[in-house]
Amino acid sequence: MKILVTGPGGFLGKNLVAELKNQGYEDLLLFTRNHTLRDLEEYTKKCEFVFHLAGINRPENEKEFMDGNYGFTSELLELLKKHNNKSPILITSSIQAEKDNPYGISKKAGENLLFEHSLETGAEVFVYRLPNLFGKWSKPNYNTVVATYCYNIARGLDIQVNNPAALLELAYIDDVLEEFLRALEGNPTADRNLCVVPVTHKIELGDLADRIRSFKESRKSLGVPTMSDELTKKLYSTYLSFLPEDEFSYGLKMNVDNRGSFTEFLRTPDRGQVSVNISKPGITKGNHWHHTKNEKFLVVSGKGLIRFRNIDSEEIIEYYVNGEKLQVVDIPTGYTHSIVNVGETDLVTVMWVNESFDPEKPDTHYLEV
Repeated sequence: MKILVTGPGGFLGKNLVAELKNQGYEDLLLFTRNHTLRDLEEYTKKCEFVFHLAGINRPENEKEFMDGNYGFTSELLELLKKHNNKSPILITSSIQAEKDNPYGISKKAGENLLFEHSLETGAEVFVYRLPNLFGKWSKPNYNTVVATYCYNIARGLDIQVNNPAALLELAYIDDVLEEFLRALEGNPTADRNLCVVPVTHKIELGDLADRIRSFKESRKSLGVPTMSDELTKKLYSTYLSFLPEDEFSYGLKMNVDNRGSFTEFLRTPDRGQVSVNISKPGITKGNHWHHTKNEKFLVVSGKGLIRFRNIDSEEIIEYYVNGEKLQVVDIPTGYTHSIVNVGETDLVTVMWVNESFDPEKPDTHYLEV
């Protein structure tokens, strides 16, 4: 299928083109600001579907609204009619089309052109009034407040929260792309004469700012955002895309002694804690037991021996583990346990515990295996 995309260099267009390629669409006709109307005429002769994403939303003067959102749309449709091309057309409008402002008026005028074109030619048209979009490759101080907050907070810059209670409706770029692919296949999500992205999220401006600030703080607290919340998951993915390129990594506090080291990696309030334990050859760690706290050990490098003993028994249970054959060993409650490096290199163990360490309630009791 030959697919014409206008505005492929913008936030939405860049994501759409990347996903179309992911889906195997290779014959893409990409019309950018650098192309001419002669190029557009060639594209409109042979295209079989049109994603009309190009438009103006931050002009130097208000006249550009109508030129970009109405005038260019009119030229595109005239060329399609000139070549008797009845390709389906998807156009991105805005929820501002419901409002009486220059931008909204120009978007509404563009919508009306599409509906008139459909009546005149019989071509299918898909008109999407999009809410605020967010996601990777968006531009701060241009596309969305989410991009601006992510960019500034990631760099320690101030942000403005003029009205914390202001309610925003947001649509995530991947949800928009899923819907656009359904439209491409002829199965758009319709609401009367308009099409809609079925998955959107609402959040107050103050809450949005707080969540994004918490993402930056999580590097210090070792916390993990609540991924069961869809909006938080999508916001966190967006935030990471705005990290400065020299700040992708961050250090951890290593507790080092002559036995090796112990380093906390992740801490969560409801899913426990993950740490990395390194033991030198011949070193034994552990020799303690827990009432309720439980752990999982995964040796990823070296050779180790994990030993258990029920505190009411003399019988010792042994598990040999190594980084050549990964296996998880559960540490049951009521069993004193230890891990011994029986190899000649460092023993590296990933350890998960069901609760983050609380010095006021350690639930760790010394007893040799």
